[in-house]
Amino acid sequence: MKGLKQFLLRGNVVDLAVGVVIGAAFGAAVTALVRDLLTPLISALIKAPDFSGLSFAFNGSKFMYRDFFNALISFVIIAAAVYFFVVLPVNALIARMRQAPTPADPTTKKCPECLSEIPIDARRCAFCTSSIVSPMERVS
Repeated sequence: MKGLKQFLLRGNVVDLAVGVVIGAAFGAAVTALVRDLLTPLISALIKAPDFSGLSFAFNGSKFMYRDFFNALISFVIIAAAVYFFVVLPVNALIARMRQAPTPADPTTKKCPECLSEIPIDARRCAFCTSSIVSPMERVS
């Protein structure tokens, strides 16, 4: 019993339960939107007074496809909402977190004579003892 209690009170299970409940409520709201607003609007646009009568007959059987049409529109709206309000923001957040850190300023440079790595502020190479002239000293 203790293990079951631990499992149920873990954050992931609670988050999933909240997500399912919110998703079901959102699905019901979108279904009502499609059934009560969009379907009558579409039927008015195609000048069919009763959109619920959409059907076709095949071999004496009548196929009513209004509910399928409503479910399809609901699916597209829910998929678009999930994509634009969940997937895109999460992808943008992940991309921002994965950006390569900006490289640190260099601390060394190459000696123009022997090509050894020397400190960036050095005036003389520690390996070949040649004098290193900085670009600012050349100008003046």
